[in-house]
Amino acid sequence: MGDAADLRVSLAGQGSLVGVAATDASSDACLVNVANVTVTARVVPGVTVAALDPVLILRRGAVYYVIAVLPGAPTVTPTPAPAPDVTTDTGDSAPAPKPVTTTGTLTCHPVATATYRDGSWRSDGGSTNSFDTYQGRYAYSSFGRMTGCAFYGSKPATLSGATITKATVRLRRLSAGAYSGQRPTLRLVSQTTRPSGAPSLHESTTGPSLAVGDTDTFTLPDSWGQAMVDGTRGGLAIYVSSDDPYIRLAGRGSYSAAWTLTLYWRRTS
Repeated sequence: MGDAADLRVSLAGQGSLVGVAATDASSDACLVNVANVTVTARVVPGVTVAALDPVLILRRGAVYYVIAVLPGAPTVTPTPAPAPDVTTDTGDSAPAPKPVTTTGTLTCHPVATATYRDGSWRSDGGSTNSFDTYQGRYAYSSFGRMTGCAFYGSKPATLSGATITKATVRLRRLSAGAYSGQRPTLRLVSQTTRPSGAPSLHESTTGPSLAVGDTDTFTLPDSWGQAMVDGTRGGLAIYVSSDDPYIRLAGRGSYSAAWTLTLYWRRTS
């Protein structure tokens, strides 16, 4: 045969045996013990045989061929090859959930309506905390100017974190001063409940024109409602720095819906 590979192919199917070399290979031959029988075997080119080597033999007819020296058992267990990474294609990632927007209204009845004059809260015409709310001074009166207030307690703050989109207040004018339409000046108040002293007045806006007997739901600036929700303001008032216009608006004792504040809100989560 031309080379070792051709020889191995030509011997395939002739039957294989395992033996032990009794001698080193010499002149391409060696003695091999096979099943306690010593035979002479040809050594395939390219195979080096030494005495006591375990060898693989093929037999063809009456001729034995050593085709390989068998390696010993491994002294260290081979490390298995790492499992291939398996990436599961799940397609495009899910889109982020859309924000959920909730809207609603909150109705806040005042916890007190009162009028401050000359260093104290009026109680001469009813309960101090259900008093009608006055602005200005009655003509020729020796008493000072008046500040009518409505306080809303803690209820607006229950909307903390919401955005106010609209705020309204319910007003009714009672007899006092000129009968024709008069515009009160509305103010924001710091306190959420009636203080022992004077109320702290802040921002102002002109209210609706109200003749005696008129009722109106007046829209306040959105920022006013937001300030009460955020806790920086707590009530509403009517006040002017002059005597006129002298106006009396109903308090809790005269009209159940007096100074009712309605907050329209939006919350996104």
